[in-house]
Amino acid sequence: MNTAQTSNTKKYNSINFTEKFGFFNEQWSPKVIAEMNDYQFKVVRLQGDFIWHAHAETDETFIVLEGQLRIDFRDGQVLVSQGEMFIVPKGVEHKPFAKNEVKLLLIEPRGVLNTGSEGGERTSVSDVWI
Repeated sequence: MNTAQTSNTKKYNSINFTEKFGFFNEQWSPKVIAEMNDYQFKVVRLQGDFIWHAHAETDETFIVLEGQLRIDFRDGQVLVSQGEMFIVPKGVEHKPFAKNEVKLLLIEPRGVLNTGSEGGERTSVSDVWI
């Protein structure tokens, strides 16, 4: 008997980013693809300008999988290109911008809203899994 087919064997699967991005087209609407402890890994498509906001209780990690993201700060900006990562420290006001579509992986604690404490019409539903 093949041990991979026994009832005691756990099945392990990797997560394919391309496959996950194929499940949605919405912009600025993060989708959860995995959790590690209290942290969620979210994929999101971005294009255009977002709103100024901050996350008072947590840092926010941006990993660009495709494209180039600009993150504006009140005193400057940073460009984050494909294959690069940037961490916005907690409490720092920022505004992401993408001239062309960016595919992004966000890492942040469970329940964090995309608009931080600003709220408003750009706030997406939190904890949507794909």
